[in-house]
Formats: sequence, structure tokens, C-alpha cells
Amino acid sequence: MRKSEFVAIAAASVIAGCSLYSYEQNQTRTVETRVEEEKRKQIQSRPISDGKSVGKAPDFSAYKDVNQKKQAFFDYLRPGIALENKRVAEERVRLEQIEQRFEKQSISTSDQSYAKRLGKLYNVELPANGVEKGWLDVMLHRVDVIPEALVLVQGANESAWGTSRFATEANNYFGQWCYSQGCGLIPLQRGAGMTHEVAKFSSVQQSIHGYFMNVNRNRAYEALRDIRYQRHINGQSLTDTDAALALSNGLLKYSERGEAYVNDLQSMIRHNTKFWQSPLANQ
Repeated sequence: MRKSEFVAIAAASVIAGCSLYSYEQNQTRTVETRVEEEKRKQIQSRPISDGKSVGKAPDFSAYKDVNQKKQAFFDYLRPGIALENKRVAEERVRLEQIEQRFEKQSISTSDQSYAKRLGKLYNVELPANGVEKGWLDVMLHRVDVIPEALVLVQGANESAWGTSRFATEANNYFGQWCYSQGCGLIPLQRGAGMTHEVAKFSSVQQSIHGYFMNVNRNRAYEALRDIRYQRHINGQSLTDTDAALALSNGLLKYSERGEAYVNDLQSMIRHNTKFWQSPLANQ
């Protein structure tokens, strides 16, 4: 390994640790509403039946070789991310079918029922008179895949490569907060007057699912969804490295570090290009 490459990797690891440290010192991330709190509880209790969901995490702190640790971390999360993207892609197909039938004025009762359920999941209430263009526009921004590389580096950054207290004790790989007493772990250096906890998930797969739903429906990440929507309608990839870099620009509000945080993610994406190999990558 070249000295410059080792320094870059070491820097990325330090960045992850610093991110968690500043996070515990009260990063001003977007506050979940009580509706979001209830959604989070639903996510935790929802069973994951697909055999491709991730299981118990290995002890990432046991790895001494940096590249082996990174490979193990990415390989561990990748199936769970693929499972979530598969779910979202299927929802997107059904949504686009509903859009096509809406344009032909041939919406069925089953379409309306599915639209109502999907709208509830994505916090976009279906109008009383059923599917409308405005509702479809909002939903088409929210229901779409997230580049694997972006999810992986955020997981690495937020969990210190799977070794943080929140990852090992709460299955929380993406820094999600919650606001009901006892819903998670209390940050060791939580600011005075703050009541948030770091959400505890029943499994790492539930944490991945929670991340997807947070990014796809939280108003803080509308910029990311706008970037993704434009790429979608322009026929650009939503799964390659370029997509991951582009969509990361919509995560300025994920951390109070803003642009510096986004720059860290983009640096991690570029330094780990060799790891971005998945079934979705070439689609």
C-alpha cells in the first residue's frame, strides 16, 4: 500500500471518529416529529422476512488490517442495502404504473388502496378524492433508490466502521435520534436541556430501513431527492459512483458540519471506489 493511500484511509477513520464525537456534543440534526417517532417504532417492530437481510454484526474492532476491515464492513452491510433498494424499486414501479393509469383516467380501486398505504408510509397523505397529480409529484420524488456507495460511507462515518457504542449496543449505524424516554441510548455528552437519545434498533437491518425512510421522507433532505429526481428523468444512473457523489450534496443538513461533512463523505466515496461492486452498480 502506498504511503499516501494509507494516510488517506487513516484520515477517513479519524473523520468517522470525530463525527461521532461532535455528534455526541449535540449536533443539530433535523428533529423528528412525533409522527416520525411513531414511524420509527413501526420500523423497529416490522419483521424482516427476506433471507438476504443482514444478521448479527461481526466484531469489526478485531480487524487490524485496514483494507480487510473495510471489506468486511462493506460486505456485511451490502445485502441489507440491496434488500432495501429492491423494496423501494418495487414500490417505484407500482407508483409509476399508477401514474400511467392516472394519466389515462383508468385508476382502479386497488390502485387507490395501494396509493393510500404507500402515501402513509412516506408521510404524504392521499387526498380525500384519491390520486392527484400533486400527490404523484411528491411521491415520485420520495420513492426511489439510494446509491449503495453513499449508504455504505455514511454507515462507516456514523458508526466508526461498526465499532461505535451506538452501533454495538443499539444496532444504530446511521446516527438516528429518537425523542421518547428510554427509546435508545443517552449520548454521554448530551447538551444541557437536550432530551434526544440515539435510537435503539432490534437489528442492524432495521437501522438500514430506518435510514432509507429518513432520507426518503424527511424534509431536511428534499435537496437530495430533487437531485435524484432530476437524474431519474434525465436517464442518469442512480446507483453508480457519480450518483453517490451527486446525491451526497443533498445531505448538508445531516450534520451541523454541513459542507465539511459532505466533503468527508465524498472523499470516502472516492477513496473506496474499488469496493463499489454490486449487482446494482452496472444497471
